[in-house]
Amino acid sequence: MNNFDSLIPEWFKVMVQTGHDLIWSQYLIGLLITAGLYFTISSKFVQLRWIPEMFRAIGEKPETLDSGKKGISPFQAFAISAGSRVGTGNIAGVATAIVLGGPGAVFWMWVIAFIGAASAFIEATLAQIYKVPDKDGGFRGGPAYYITKGLNQRWLGVVFAVLITITFAFVFNTVQSNTIAESLNTQYNVSPVITGIVLAFFTAVIIFGGVRSIANISSIIVPVMAIIYIGLVLVILLMNYDQIIPMISTIIKSAFGFEQVTGGAVGAAILQGVKRGLFSNEAGMGSAPNAAATAAAPHPVKQGLIQSLGVFFDTMLVCTATAIMILLYSGLEFGENQPVGVAVTQSALNEHLGSAGGIFLTVAITLFAYSSVIGNYYYGQSNIEFLSKNKVLLFIFRCLVVVLVFVGAVVKTETVWSTADLFMGLMAIVNLIAIIGLSNIAFAVMRDYQRQRKEGKKPVFKPEELEINLFGIESWGANKKEKSLY
Repeated sequence: MNNFDSLIPEWFKVMVQTGHDLIWSQYLIGLLITAGLYFTISSKFVQLRWIPEMFRAIGEKPETLDSGKKGISPFQAFAISAGSRVGTGNIAGVATAIVLGGPGAVFWMWVIAFIGAASAFIEATLAQIYKVPDKDGGFRGGPAYYITKGLNQRWLGVVFAVLITITFAFVFNTVQSNTIAESLNTQYNVSPVITGIVLAFFTAVIIFGGVRSIANISSIIVPVMAIIYIGLVLVILLMNYDQIIPMISTIIKSAFGFEQVTGGAVGAAILQGVKRGLFSNEAGMGSAPNAAATAAAPHPVKQGLIQSLGVFFDTMLVCTATAIMILLYSGLEFGENQPVGVAVTQSALNEHLGSAGGIFLTVAITLFAYSSVIGNYYYGQSNIEFLSKNKVLLFIFRCLVVVLVFVGAVVKTETVWSTADLFMGLMAIVNLIAIIGLSNIAFAVMRDYQRQRKEGKKPVFKPEELEINLFGIESWGANKKEKSLY
C-alpha cells in the first residue's frame, strides 16, 4: 500500500503540516467553542429545548415541488449528511483520539458536539433560507450560496466552494477508501488494488445516477448499519456492566488532568477531542448544510432541527459507542508510538467478541465509509454546480472522484489525514465567520417558527411576515423562482 507515497513531494508535506499546526494551535479551537457558545446562549439552548421537535420534523413527508415532483424528504436529507458524518471518524478517528489524547479526548468530543449542535442548527437553517431551485426540480445550496446571497460576498463563496470540493470529494474520500482497504486487507488479506477497483466501480455507478440515487442508497445503509453497530455495543456493555461507571469517571478525570494517562495531558485531550469530534460530526464545518438545502421543507427551521439531531446521533451515540469498546479493551496503550486507527478498534472487538468482532468491523467499516463516499461526493457536486454549469467540468469532476477513490485504497494516508485536517479547518473558519454574520437572520426565522408553533399552526415560511427584510432568496414566498441564477 506504500508504492505511491514517494510521489508526494516533501515540500507539500511540510507545507501541509505547517498550515495544519498554525490553524489548529492558534485559531480554530477557540473559534469553534466561541461560536458554539454564542449560538447556544442566543438560541436559549435550542439543541436541548427542541429535541421532541427534532424527532417530529424528521418523520415528515417531502413537499411536492412546483414541477410536480416530490423533493428529497427530511429523512433522506438527514441520511445524506449522516452518511458523510458516520464513517471512519467514528471508528478510526475515535481510536486515534483516545490513543493520542487519552480517555479525556472523549469528554471533549462530547463538549464540541453539544455546543456544535447549535452551530449545526444555524448553518442548516441558513442553507434552507438561501437554497436555490435546480434543473431537476429540486433544490441545492449550502455555505457557498448563503455567503454569496446573504453576505453578498461571491468571492468568499467561491473560496468555500473550492475548499469543500477538494476536502470532501477528493481528500476525505481517499481517507474513506483507504480505511476500507486496510480493514479488508487485515481481516481477509484482500489486495488493496482489488478493493480500489471494486470501490471505484460502484462509486461510478452511483454518482452518475444523480442525487436521488444517493439519497436512496444512504437512507437504506445508514440506519441499518447504525442499529447493528449500536446494538453490538449494547451487548458488549452488558458483558462489562461493572466497568462502565469507572470508565466514565476515568474519561472525566482525564479530561481535566486529574488522572494522567498520556504525555500530552489536558492539551492533548482537548486537541484530539475537538479535532476528531469535528471530523466526525462536522458541526460548524459547512458540509452538512449542503444536504440540508436539498430537502423540500415547509419551513427552514425544520432542517435546522434535523441537522442538530444528526450531531447528537453521530457523536453521542456512534462515537461514544466506539469509545466504550476501545476503553474497555485491556490491551489499549497510549502515546504517539502506539498503533492508531481502525487496527485499535479491531483489536478491541476481537477481545470482546472473538474473531466475530473482526469480521463485523470489516463489514461495518465498509458500510460506514462507503456511505461517507456517497455523501462526500454530493457535497462536491453541489459546489461544482455553484462554480460552473459546464457539463464537461462536472463530468471531469466525477471521473476524478472515481480515480481518487481508487488511489486512496492503495496509498498510505498519513499525509492525506493532515491535508484533510488542514482543509477541514479552513472550511470551518470561513463558514463560522459567515454564519456568525448571518445569525440575526437565522434567529429571526427561528422566532417565526416558534411563534407559529405557539399559535397551534404547522409552521410555513413566509418571508414577508418576518420582523426583518430578507434579500437574495429564490425559493420562498414572492421571490420564488423556477430556475436558479447560479
